[in-house]
Order: sequence, then structure tokens, then C-alpha cells
Amino acid sequence: MSASTFPGGTAVSRLDVYDTEAPDGCSGGTPHLHLVSTEAYVVTAGRGTLQTLTGAGFEEIALEEGVVVWFTPGTIHRAVNLGGLRVVVLMSNAGLPEAGDAVMTFPPDVLADPDTYASAASLGSGDARAMRAQQRRDLAVTGFTRLRAAAEAGDSGALADFYDAAGRLVLDRAGAWADLVSEGPLAQAQESYERARAVAAGDAHHLRDGRATVATPSAGERAFGMCGRLRTYRLGD
Repeated sequence: MSASTFPGGTAVSRLDVYDTEAPDGCSGGTPHLHLVSTEAYVVTAGRGTLQTLTGAGFEEIALEEGVVVWFTPGTIHRAVNLGGLRVVVLMSNAGLPEAGDAVMTFPPDVLADPDTYASAASLGSGDARAMRAQQRRDLAVTGFTRLRAAAEAGDSGALADFYDAAGRLVLDRAGAWADLVSEGPLAQAQESYERARAVAAGDAHHLRDGRATVATPSAGERAFGMCGRLRTYRLGD
């Protein structure tokens, strides 16, 4: 996949948040975090909340059309659908989530073994994907509920243990992440820096290379993402 040339080297997708009910009675997505990437929601329709858990505790942010919210690495987040919730997702470091920059809040016994985690996270193929997406969401909600309860009781140890487990789980694939960042957002920032220096020196030659690009949406059935049904876009040249 070519690097994203969308501003900031980001990824763009459209998300219809799941409307099936989880074990705690809330309808919505799978609680998870990203280890390197920052994610943003631009709410385009419906109502819901964004539940987050960080070292600062649990928070719930109201979502409705026009709200823009973003969350940095380490923020456990969960989209709750209160009716027709749809968002445009902007994800920094395009390609990194696909390379494994996400860990779901499964219970500790699942997180402790990479093979057990991979099995729980897998959607398989065919008609079973929808059921598997709901099963992994429900398992992650079970772990999230435990983490939230511990945080609200003043116990920071459970969240610290989850962070440590998340770091261990991605060790086998994180080696390539620095290159993805270097070839994407870092390269774009460097190019912008060089253009600014050139203009300040009286050289605007790069303007002759201006162009407009229309993103190509993914074809076929929408993907089963962690938080809902996804339509992704190809953002490279």
C-alpha cells in the first residue's frame, strides 16, 4: 500500500457504529487503544457517547452531529451508539493500525498469551464475521468493565497491567512501525518544511506541481471494524 498523501499522512474512513447490545447493556463498539496513533471522530449523524479510560480516570463525552473529538495513544476508547451514530474517522499514521497498532481490552488471561489473543481477535471469513465481531466486542467489554471498576475504586494497578500487556503483545510486529511513520507523516512534514524554506528564499517552483486527488473508497461489502462497519479510502497517489 502506498503512503497516504492526505494531509498529515492520515487515514480516513466512514464508520457506522455497531447498534447491537453488549453485556453491560450499552450498544456500540469494541473498547481498545492505540499504542502510537492518535484518532479523531467527526460526528456526522446520530447520537452517542465516547467512553474513555486513561490514567486520569473514566470519562464519557457526548457525541452528536458536528462534534469533533480526538484521543491520543494510551486512551482506551469505546463508541456507544444511542441512535444512528455515524462518524468520519481520521487516524494518524495511515497504515499503522493495519500493521497492528491496536490492542483490545480483553481479560488478563487472554492478553497474557499472544496466540489466545490472536484467536479472540480474529474475525475469520465468510458469514461468521458479524457474529465474531460481536463476540470479540463482548469479550473486550468484559475486560473494559473490570478496568473501569478498578479505576473508579482508585486502583491504578489494573490499567498499568493492561498497558504492560498491550506493549508485550505488539513486540513482534512493532519493528516496522518506525518506517511507516518515517515514510508517511514524517516525510510529509519534512516536505512542507522544505517548501516553506524555499518560499522564504524566493523559490515557489513547487507550485507548478499542484494537483487535486479524489480518494477511492473501498469496494464491496463494508469491513467489520472494531467500532462498527467501515468504508475505508485509498489515500496514496
